[in-house]
Amino acid sequence: MQGVSLQVEGDGGGRRRMEAALTIDGGETPEMRMWRTIGENPVVVFSRRSCCMCHVMKRLLASVGVHATVIELDEAEAAAAVSGGILAPSTAGLPAIFIGGVAIGGLEGLMTLHLSGRLVPRLQEVGAFWG
Repeated sequence: MQGVSLQVEGDGGGRRRMEAALTIDGGETPEMRMWRTIGENPVVVFSRRSCCMCHVMKRLLASVGVHATVIELDEAEAAAAVSGGILAPSTAGLPAIFIGGVAIGGLEGLMTLHLSGRLVPRLQEVGAFWG
């Protein structure tokens, strides 16, 4: 794997973008790096640039004021994430969201939380809102 694009979505269209390889050293696999990213960030979205459902998920999170860590995966990286047990096998499991290290699922899972009124309290609980 070459690496993935990490975007931290900000409010008002402000974004920070960085390119990072998934391995830090020879001892950490890409899957280990993904799991570490999930554990270190309150909200992580695995996305694909050309996916409209991924776009909707990121827009919903931005509309409630969340600064999510967005990991844009290409086909090979998505396949590796599936084989590593990070993403569900169906349609490479994208989009996928983790809140507080817990897999919420795809867009349907996020919308279910949002429409039930449980999304914002859950995001507050894990510290997803920045000052």
